[in-house]
Amino acid sequence: MQRALSTHLFANQRLTRDLLQQIEDAGMPAIEIFCARQHFDYTEPTQVREVAAWFADHALELRSIHTPIYRDTEWGRSGARAVVNLAETEAVRRQEAVDEVKRALEVAERLPFRYAVVHLGVPQEEFAQKKFDAAYASLETLLPFARARGVELLVENIPNQLSTPQRLREFLAYTRLAELRVCFDTGHAHLMGGVVADFEALRELVVSTHVHDNRGQQDDHLFPFQGTIDWEAALRAFASAPQEFLLQFELRDYGEFSRPLEKALESFRRLEELALARQP
Repeated sequence: MQRALSTHLFANQRLTRDLLQQIEDAGMPAIEIFCARQHFDYTEPTQVREVAAWFADHALELRSIHTPIYRDTEWGRSGARAVVNLAETEAVRRQEAVDEVKRALEVAERLPFRYAVVHLGVPQEEFAQKKFDAAYASLETLLPFARARGVELLVENIPNQLSTPQRLREFLAYTRLAELRVCFDTGHAHLMGGVVADFEALRELVVSTHVHDNRGQQDDHLFPFQGTIDWEAALRAFASAPQEFLLQFELRDYGEFSRPLEKALESFRRLEELALARQP
């Protein structure tokens, strides 16, 4: 079982050389950088240069980024225009969202990574055909922009009516964007059709994951085994996939654990023990 960690765990603090060193020292082989401006400001040349310089001298792999959800530093609290929505039907605001994602993708010119995760719409968004059309218009621009920088875009299942497994499949069939693949989010699936059912509907498209737990009521981003996901069943479903992918934790730090990295490693070990126990 290959491990990776999203820096979402540290999203409310600045991504620094010291923080990256802590992650590497903990034995994490790969990470995804969460593009929130208060954490990693992809528009700030100084921070991008510092992070790129650190990676150049270390073995830790930057495998992916999560593209921006908001363009402010306050999780969207500054107003509706801070929200980055690639399925926005109003053309000016959709272009603003596309431009924001492009700014994050441009980081690959200095700091290479393979994948960039994007959302179709925002949480709780209702389905409408015109939103599919808007998302297609966004991706039609972003896919070649990413490809030119050696990056593949991954769509994520998020808790809205545009991004259920069935709707994601409809979107791929409707748009014929054959190169799109999926980042499968366990916590979001647990809030929707269930981890096993949602994974089975997408399994041949999954090339990355966001692994976290919740209690079936809200998107808590808890450590595995803190919520109500059946992890034995989830691992059994993952093992049925035709290709191997990383288990990448995307956690939230509520201050409950004095050493959240150590807690993450403990959770990885428990998942690995479950996986080994399943083997004949």
